[in-house]
Amino acid sequence: MMQFQERFADEAACRAYLFACRWPEGFRCRRCDGEEVGVMHRRRRVWQCKDCGAQTSVTAGTVMHASYLPLRVWFWGAYLVATHHPGISAVQLQRQLGIGQYRTAWLMLHKLRRAMVAPEREPLGDEVEVDEFFQGGLEEGLSGGRARGKKALVGIALEVRGRGSGRVRLQVLTDDSADSLGSFVKATTAPGAIVHTDGWSGYNALSALGYVHRARSQRAAGPGEQLLPRAHRAVSNFKAWLHGTHRTTSHEHLPVYLQEFVFRHNRRVTPHAAFQILLGLSTRHQPSTYREITQHAA
Repeated sequence: MMQFQERFADEAACRAYLFACRWPEGFRCRRCDGEEVGVMHRRRRVWQCKDCGAQTSVTAGTVMHASYLPLRVWFWGAYLVATHHPGISAVQLQRQLGIGQYRTAWLMLHKLRRAMVAPEREPLGDEVEVDEFFQGGLEEGLSGGRARGKKALVGIALEVRGRGSGRVRLQVLTDDSADSLGSFVKATTAPGAIVHTDGWSGYNALSALGYVHRARSQRAAGPGEQLLPRAHRAVSNFKAWLHGTHRTTSHEHLPVYLQEFVFRHNRRVTPHAAFQILLGLSTRHQPSTYREITQHAA
């Protein structure tokens, strides 16, 4: 934290960092390919090419674009979200950053969360555990291990890395049919990968989809043995994280929290990369507008 504070001590340091990230090999004009840049227009936060006069903002394409908040507030917000492993709420973010209005902190947090999903991310490969679980509170009157009630059904795919775990993917499922589970595996896992599942019949079509399917029933497991230990551990971690940070969540907001957990799990050892991704410095998708976020949350 002290190193971060020293590195980004003021607005000039933040702008210099954004400039270096946008033009790591030196300034290049997007219009004329010129290499000479003039002074920054402080009022509009843009740089102007000396040859053609085209103006470029260092915040274009990032979550900070068109925001009136100081760059330091955005940098600190991204740092807190990226490094606070249990997660952080809008109320906590407002308090930590000294933001006057809750709505501003809420919008900031949602923009950072939307930046967590990289559209160009690679599918899982080699060896993967796939399972599904229910997310929701305790309901009485349900019988059987697959009795759903009002709970959301979530699919999990997790890379096997020796005894440990690699990258994870989480997604809300329509049901546990072969079509739904097959679509989830196709969306998250590269063809040809070894896919471990339980004995549920919904996974029987995976071999026909191009995967090396290795199913195992609970009856074949030894006493106290888990069929999919890495996936089960990740599910337990997700539920503990969700309850500890957000307590409860609606079905409408569940996909956002699933993606946040995926982001934190997959970048748990690379906080600097997580910080850059949250600011929008390492992705290729446009930042979300207030209207897009409020319509999605409605």
